[in-house]
Amino acid sequence: MPNDQTCQRYQKFGRFGTFGRFGTLGLAHWVIGSLKGLMVITRELTLRSRGGYDVQDITEAVARAVKESKLATGIVTIFCPGSTGGITTIEFEEGVIHDLRVVLDEITPPSRAYRHHLRWHDDNGHSHLRAALIGPSLTVPFVNGELTLGTWQQIVFCDFDTAPRTRTLIVQMMGESAPSRGQGE
Repeated sequence: MPNDQTCQRYQKFGRFGTFGRFGTLGLAHWVIGSLKGLMVITRELTLRSRGGYDVQDITEAVARAVKESKLATGIVTIFCPGSTGGITTIEFEEGVIHDLRVVLDEITPPSRAYRHHLRWHDDNGHSHLRAALIGPSLTVPFVNGELTLGTWQQIVFCDFDTAPRTRTLIVQMMGESAPSRGQGE
């Protein structure tokens, strides 16, 4: 973790500071600043999607990011930059994944004529609407370095676009480190 001097150096560039980069296990990792014990740590999670309707369980990757952050208690937000992907929680099993697709097909059928297609001459109008319905981000509390998800609850990334692509999700953790021995005792 950076020391206070490092955080102060980055804070001079804006209210929350600019990004200082530290690498771990191939994931990009930034520390934004420290506010009286509160740390904000940001990582990127890169995925390869099949397109069409691709739902991927990212729970383990998010849990690993929280563990590696060394934060004890706080929140983690997962955000999908882009307008054709979404993040939610669901029981990650074949039946529920299928049922979600059926419901989304009823609400936003791919075969419908969307005005978006006329403007951009593409075929992913339904993808934008599905992403808007699911939402681009999710926030989950963590306690003692563990996500507070239910037994059958997984964090999933949903790619609704019509073509395969590489997606980079933002995983941002805000919280407090575990007290050092002798501190707060």
